[in-house]
Amino acid sequence: MGTHSRWLMISVGLGVLLNPLNSSMISVAIARLQDVYRLDFTVVSWIIFSFYIASAIAQPVMGKASDLFGRKKIFLTGLVVSFLASLLAPFSPNFGWLIVFRIVQAIGTSMMVAVGMALVRIHITEKQATALSVLSIFLSGAAAIGPFIGGVLIHYWDWSAIFLVNIPFLVASLLLAWRMIPKDESPTSVLPSMSFRKWLDLIDATGILLFTVGLVALLVGLLSAKSSGHASLWQIIVGVIGLVLLFAFVRHELKTASPFIPLRTFAKYPALTWVNVEFMLVNVLYYSLFFGLPSYLQMVRHVSEFHTGILMLSLGLCSLVVSPIAGRWIDKSGPRPALIVSAVLMTFGSVWLVMLKQDSHVFSVCLALAAFGISNGLNNVGMQAALFKSSPKEIIGVASGLFNTSRYLGTILSSLLIGVVMGDKFSSDGLRVLGIILTTIALALVFMSRRRESRQLEASN
Repeated sequence: MGTHSRWLMISVGLGVLLNPLNSSMISVAIARLQDVYRLDFTVVSWIIFSFYIASAIAQPVMGKASDLFGRKKIFLTGLVVSFLASLLAPFSPNFGWLIVFRIVQAIGTSMMVAVGMALVRIHITEKQATALSVLSIFLSGAAAIGPFIGGVLIHYWDWSAIFLVNIPFLVASLLLAWRMIPKDESPTSVLPSMSFRKWLDLIDATGILLFTVGLVALLVGLLSAKSSGHASLWQIIVGVIGLVLLFAFVRHELKTASPFIPLRTFAKYPALTWVNVEFMLVNVLYYSLFFGLPSYLQMVRHVSEFHTGILMLSLGLCSLVVSPIAGRWIDKSGPRPALIVSAVLMTFGSVWLVMLKQDSHVFSVCLALAAFGISNGLNNVGMQAALFKSSPKEIIGVASGLFNTSRYLGTILSSLLIGVVMGDKFSSDGLRVLGIILTTIALALVFMSRRRESRQLEASN
């Protein structure tokens, strides 16, 4: 890559890292927030759910917005929105306001993630896998070292520092992005003349509403039933309402002209469908470990936030080391071999969780973390390369949004899985059950990765 391309990658990377960084730093702050606001785990866990639900919704919307209004404008707007949310969140008068600022923060950072991938796809035309590996260092590295950074900040300051630490990154990205990202070429003069009704139709406000309310209702029903130990009538009703609304969402998306999530695109491009399904399962695996293990270490093994963050460094360091190697490998051999190796490593890491005992040496956890860290470095580059191969250039904004929605749907499912398996109390037996479930998913990914080549051959014929 040339000098301009490198600076473009840095300016984009400093922006896109904020979404995974903020989603991961919170993992070691849960216990502290429970103490500050005097809430139980089920309630505090909504600081995780709210961020991922907002991100899952914002990703495809912002991907579509970037195709219509210009990628540079959306990226810079995301920086400003994130700055305001990060600055105001520490002054939240109660937990409800903190959730509001987390949602705003998720929307702002989602603008940058969705647009960042499209900027690489359009403006860096040579050695794209290598460029993706650089972007992956920002994405996967920020997510992986987030618990360590969060542990240090909480240890020396307090939970509010995990919001204020964003500000230097935002300022640096804004200054660089203003100069390095090329001006938008697509004319947008016709868009401001649209009526408010047409704006709502364009972003599919009905679809967004059905998806959001349905997903939240389903999560409330499931989590509250698990928390109370039984399903009351109102919990069943809320859960059923959620399922009905999600079914209505699917029907609406198949009929509307401008869908929030273009389900018909999946039918038109089967390879794109499989990439998103695999990526969702990858994130169920990764984030089940990512959020489950720190809570297990703190609540069962009584490891401090600071030392939990240090242990989680093995995850981050492995991801950072492997990402550039993965980029060169995938440039030469394509994504399939790397994704097979990644699935095998996740299987190994999941089996290790099953074998982990309460009296096992705490550093033995690093073996599972290293396996998942290496697989994470391979996956982030390999899955993005597979996305670019399966997605036409003219819908790359939408495809990038869908891809990242799959990431957050996988993360939401992982949080739900932890809540269902563990409940409000983490235990060694619960971790073992979680490991068995993750092993099953990892083995399914091994099979799906091996089938990738035959699916691509069928598509080409």
